[in-house]
Amino acid sequence: MKKRPIGKTGLEVTEIGLGSAALGAMPETYGYNVDEATAHATIRSILDGPVNLLDTSRNYGFGRSEERIGAVIRERGGLPDGFVLSTKLDRDMETGRFDAARARRSFEESLKALGVERVQILHLHDPEHCADLDEITRRGGALDELFRIKEEGLATAVGLAMGRLDIMLPLIMDRPFDVLLNHNRFTLLNRSANALFDYANANGIAVFNAAPYAGGVLAKGSSRVSRITYQEVDEKLLAPVRQIESVCAQLGVAPGAAALQFSLRDPRITSTVVGVSKPKRVIQTLEWANAEISELFWASLQDLEYSRDDPEASRTYLPG
Repeated sequence: MKKRPIGKTGLEVTEIGLGSAALGAMPETYGYNVDEATAHATIRSILDGPVNLLDTSRNYGFGRSEERIGAVIRERGGLPDGFVLSTKLDRDMETGRFDAARARRSFEESLKALGVERVQILHLHDPEHCADLDEITRRGGALDELFRIKEEGLATAVGLAMGRLDIMLPLIMDRPFDVLLNHNRFTLLNRSANALFDYANANGIAVFNAAPYAGGVLAKGSSRVSRITYQEVDEKLLAPVRQIESVCAQLGVAPGAAALQFSLRDPRITSTVVGVSKPKRVIQTLEWANAEISELFWASLQDLEYSRDDPEASRTYLPG
């Protein structure tokens, strides 16, 4: 699998990364549960496969994602050579506090849960959901703590992982981040992250494009899933999905393969981060990445409309 650099950090990641939010058991977000045994089997499958990037977070499943990953890392006696583990600093999930002290505690909690002494990539996560953004951005705040952790050699690369572009782009422009992670905003349904990706590409910041399936509907199909970006939607909002599915059916392309390769084809994107919930989803991701898709298909998609609006503007955020 192709590998691409993370700025000047010396890290290289595969063009596909795998996300572990669902592995922390988050039924309120995803609409289904993942038990511990399935999560462990999925993590083993990831570590044994060609993808070298696994993304997690302190708040996925209130710590369960990191704990389950850590159990398999301990079982294996460590990570494979060249494997890149990415996690995130998170706010206090009860109070919304996100000052420097909270950032440091979050990192220490991650190291303990994962069973590692350092991580390859560390993001500051979801500042749009904190109680006071000034706690993050002010001198001596959480962002300063993020870069201090890098200076201490405890993270090779640091980034910003979040959704809201109106907050994200100014933060990215203000600090020397190595990488960014944005979700649900560059898919077959939505292109609102274009300006962010253009800026990052022009300034040597690696781009992780997460959630190419718009929360799962482009992978599982509108006949099975009525949720887009983790929200129940009506028939009107499902109409663009069905248009994509119609073109796919006419030209013999799996919608999931189209959604994944749409991201993989973009030269601005360093790695496309795909959430997985079971071992067969890992296999399916690799199959879709390698599926043959004609230029006729991509030309046909150009006629379809897509949104430039915030896809989560009306989302009711349910932590954990």
